[in-house]
Amino acid sequence: MQQVHPELAPRPGLSRADMESLQRRVAETAVFEDDLSFDPTSVSLGDPAETTLSGVSNPPLVAGIDQSFLDDHALSAVVVLRGGEVVERVHAVSELDLPYVPGLLSFREGGPILDALAKLDSDPDLLVFDGSGRIHFRQAGLATHLGVVCDVPSIGVAKSLLCGTPDEAVDGRPEGWRTPVRADDSVDSVGGHPATPETTIGYAFQSRQYDSRPIVNPLYVSPGHRLSAETAVDLVSRLSGDYKLPEPTRLADKYADEAKAQYE
Repeated sequence: MQQVHPELAPRPGLSRADMESLQRRVAETAVFEDDLSFDPTSVSLGDPAETTLSGVSNPPLVAGIDQSFLDDHALSAVVVLRGGEVVERVHAVSELDLPYVPGLLSFREGGPILDALAKLDSDPDLLVFDGSGRIHFRQAGLATHLGVVCDVPSIGVAKSLLCGTPDEAVDGRPEGWRTPVRADDSVDSVGGHPATPETTIGYAFQSRQYDSRPIVNPLYVSPGHRLSAETAVDLVSRLSGDYKLPEPTRLADKYADEAKAQYE
């Protein structure tokens, strides 16, 4: 996978002010509306052959991206699906240059993820990240930053809420429930992207609940690039299987752990 905007890629050695400035440039470049090369309704976890027979030709390639860690290195894993079929898996081990700083995750993990994406033979139509997209202080989370660098539609799927305010309380909601997450005072207006109390920057989405387990918390889904918030959460719903995480990132998480065992 090629970088379309390498000048916007996260790089080491920047001051905090320079990192935040670069994030604002990324957010100005990001597109938070649908600009897709595929029909969102063609995305599913079904058999690609059956999908083709049902009238959808060549279902889109969806890449799930996650990481595991080895001391001061990140192992970045990418799993590419067409329907429910895995068509490619790659990983890369890269040195980490920064500690974790809330709001600056892409500068710690973005470079290592780009190392893994560069190994792909395929060109995914959609990237699904374990992390935030527009739900971010400068509207430029990991999924937005790397989605813009690669100029590929992307979605951020986070397990906790970095910023913003859900319209409704999220506790104990049934499977399939969702509510908008609106910008709050911690979210900056950037370029042509306002951050008012009316601005939907993502959704809280209850992907699963289980009778045999305590209440499962929702996911926080936001558009990374070339997607609206509404389509982003619809796609995550379509990519949800039997687990809390959408299947692409769940498989990437599993593969990251498997690959990590080779280095321990």
